[in-house]
Amino acid sequence: MNTNYGLPELGAGEIVLRLGMATLLGGLVGLNRELKNKPAGLRTHAVVALGSGLAALLALRQLGDAPFDGNGLSRVMQGILTGIGFLGAGVILRSESGKHVHGLTTAATIWLVSMLGVGCGMGYWLPIGVAAGLAFVVLLIGGTIEKGVHRRFKPKPPEPGDDPSL
Repeated sequence: MNTNYGLPELGAGEIVLRLGMATLLGGLVGLNRELKNKPAGLRTHAVVALGSGLAALLALRQLGDAPFDGNGLSRVMQGILTGIGFLGAGVILRSESGKHVHGLTTAATIWLVSMLGVGCGMGYWLPIGVAAGLAFVVLLIGGTIEKGVHRRFKPKPPEPGDDPSL
């Protein structure tokens, strides 16, 4: 039965499915980070996805009590993205030399699982499936491709005796 200005009333099973999928997807992405000994792992990613999914569910419910124009939901998503940005910034570190930055991929995955959580909370299964699948491909083989590209195309340092003006 549709109520709340065209938004469906969600049953307990649907709520468990949406929040469970958010937690599962976040946990799987986090497991990848955990296995690579990154500072934010399975628990952090799972909780971020769960919290974002819950925020989306609560926003849908709250918006159901007022005429639906989408602005309220947009504000909720903006708030989630801003807050998660601060959390992701906490895992980015610069080396002592200042030449290398570590943690960007983990920060990006925290942002990603937040959006996966929002999508699960809203029940947008197709985009969630596509995004999760692409994320796993990038996380599983992206590093190997990146290293190969660096080996192949990284400029070689000059050898002693080379004239840099040539």
